[in-house]
Amino acid sequence: MHVIATAGHVDHGKSTLVRALTGMEPDRWAEERRRGMTIDLGFAWTTLRSGERIAFVDVPGHERFVTNMLAGVGPCPAVMIVVAADEGWQAQSAEHLAALDALGVRHGLAVITRADLADPEPALRQAHGHLEKTSLAGIDSVVVSGRTRQGFAELEAALARLAAALPETDTEGAVRLWIDRVFTVTGAGTVVTGTLTRGTLRVGDELDAGGHQVRVRGLQTLGEKAEQVSATARVAINLRGVDRDDLSRGMALVTPGAWIPTQVIDVRLDSGMDQRGDAVLHIGSAAVPVRLRLLGADTARLTLGRSLPLRTGDRGLLRDSGRREIVAGLRVLDIRPVELRRRGAAAARAAALDEVDLPDSATLLRWHGLLTGNEMTAMGCPPSGSPVAGDWYADPGHWSSLGHRLADQVSRRPPLDPGITVGAAAQLLGLPDRRLAEALVAPPLVVKAGRILVAGRSLPPAIARAVAELAAGLAEHPFDAPTAERLEELGLTGKSLAAALRSGAVTSIGKNVILLPDALDKAADTLARLPSPFTVSDARVALATTRRVALPLLECLDARGITRRTDNDRRVCRPRD
Repeated sequence: MHVIATAGHVDHGKSTLVRALTGMEPDRWAEERRRGMTIDLGFAWTTLRSGERIAFVDVPGHERFVTNMLAGVGPCPAVMIVVAADEGWQAQSAEHLAALDALGVRHGLAVITRADLADPEPALRQAHGHLEKTSLAGIDSVVVSGRTRQGFAELEAALARLAAALPETDTEGAVRLWIDRVFTVTGAGTVVTGTLTRGTLRVGDELDAGGHQVRVRGLQTLGEKAEQVSATARVAINLRGVDRDDLSRGMALVTPGAWIPTQVIDVRLDSGMDQRGDAVLHIGSAAVPVRLRLLGADTARLTLGRSLPLRTGDRGLLRDSGRREIVAGLRVLDIRPVELRRRGAAAARAAALDEVDLPDSATLLRWHGLLTGNEMTAMGCPPSGSPVAGDWYADPGHWSSLGHRLADQVSRRPPLDPGITVGAAAQLLGLPDRRLAEALVAPPLVVKAGRILVAGRSLPPAIARAVAELAAGLAEHPFDAPTAERLEELGLTGKSLAAALRSGAVTSIGKNVILLPDALDKAADTLARLPSPFTVSDARVALATTRRVALPLLECLDARGITRRTDNDRRVCRPRD
């Protein structure tokens, strides 16, 4: 299916043309038919002889209903611009074209109607003259009469060419459907309609609707029930879990967790501006009041009156609600911009935005430093490369700076300091995840027992002398661990002992049981020569030590899988490679 919006001046025959093409009445309200003009959005559809199914969004042409018109055109990928031969190019023709140009619509068809009432050539020349200055330059044009059906074969052929030229849609991506109608159906409940421009909807899907968690109870497209509908399509969705009064035009149905609602965005404007203050942002089917702050010649920060699910690259336009005119078209650059707190921050931000036409994942990381892959995808720029930790990606320059800061903070701590915990390091660096702090640890830093410290740091002279004296005493009897009193004589207590342990100069196998680092390997070699199984007493004699040392030493060997209990008091040595 392809979805095409109409555009053009009031009473130029848009609805008549759609009616003639589809055999359906696009004007939904009795008031519209009584007044002979479209007030709200109308919908109709047809199947061309080529087999292409076309759904039309018929928008109002009167200037008082431009907001309704923009709600219909906003999500549509293509447009049919209608100009009456007997009236030619008019004010609303120009305003509609300006809106389409601002929204970046590039696919369309110009249709000159009422060819039976006047020579169509002047209107055709006018239309081409205006179109050639916009994003719709070079589109096809046809001349028709709704009354006589002159040119309808050419119109169908042109619509088929337009449909074939439309870009492929992303049917696998996250759903975002801008709501343009909300109503209730007896026995069914709340129903919304809209143009599905990406993704696939299925009965049973769970979606987010303005913070309300809803479930798809039923789907209908082009008047037919469906189990699933893929973009691009006009679709009616019966929702469970939400009341009609909780939804309105301009809200969006989205895949939960795949979009980031935002109220502050940085944008690029398609024309220079010299104003700041209030305006109305039209994007999708939404019309939201915004506060405008200019950053550079063509960049600005918008603060929205309510949150919208937006992404980098989204197109929209600004209107001056007082003068009722289009101020500028825009493209979204960043949906989570940094705050502008310091003097000169706005100018620096403008310079950063000016460096790129449209951000990619590397640009987002340069602006934000750290982002998860899910965040980048939700922002509109899926990640490339490899994460630094978990799902976290980092700008290389920022990551290097963090590593230097961590190394500086740890190396400046006193020699007897036990280092800092991984959690404290994350907090010190302002990191959102402790895994990032662990990933930053690189030589000469190491992580020991959950603390980050400098590896191989030289011990203070007094501690080094105490360790040397301890080693000399253990040289001949490696398992004759010094008593607590002896450790105190040596000065190896408290922070001094902790520093010696961190340095790897000594090892602890139990409370106040301190040996040299190679003691366990030597014990394993000695015990391997004993007949198996052996008792604790056998081990104590073989190691020439006391039960105070033998018990924790054997438990350490058990934990390492070097020895194994066979009963309460006996062990065997496991075979060694």
